[in-house]
This record gives sequence, C-alpha cells and structure tokens, in this order.
Amino acid sequence: MPRKSMESLTESMFYVLMALMEGAMCGIEIAAYLERRTARRMLIGPATLYTILGKFEKEGYIREIEVIGRKRTYAITEQGKQAYLTELSRLRCCVRDAEDAEAERRRQNGNA
Repeated sequence: MPRKSMESLTESMFYVLMALMEGAMCGIEIAAYLERRTARRMLIGPATLYTILGKFEKEGYIREIEVIGRKRTYAITEQGKQAYLTELSRLRCCVRDAEDAEAERRRQNGNA
C-alpha cells in the first residue's frame, strides 16, 4: 500500500525536522547537524535535502525566513512541530513493539 503524502516521515525527513526543532537553519547547517547528531550515520546530500525542504515548505511544515544570496534559512512551523512529535511517538511505539516481541521470543526459547 503506497504511503500517503506526509502520513509518516522517512528517516531523512524525520531528522530534518529534528534539526529545525533546535532552531532556524540553512541547508548546510541542517546537513552538519544531522552528521553530528548521528555520528555520521546519517549523511544527506544536497539534492535529497532540498527536495525534502521543498516538500516541507509546500506542506506547511517549514517556512523560509531569510534569503541572503543563495543562502535560505528555514524555520519549523507549528504544523511541522506536530508532524515531528507525531512521528516520534510512532517510532517509539515501533521500538516498544519490537522490544516486546524480542522479550517474548526469549521467554519462549527459555533465554530470559
């Protein structure tokens, strides 16, 4: 079943919103934040990043707050904050389900 637009976020999308929860940033700052936050596990290229930023702007999750030459600075909106928090909650449920399933497997195998 195809994912509805913005129903759930990709990992990259989630991390972009996470960065903007820290404050307004331009694309280079967002990419650097992701690299630092994930210990280089999440490296995002410019094409992917600016595609995400365009989608988020269209959906009303972020807004452009400053343009200086080619540098564009973005801020998260209330709608974007809600999308981030909703996805965070969904991911926590996924992890909890996986941990519960793993604990059950261990009990069944006698490896508690």
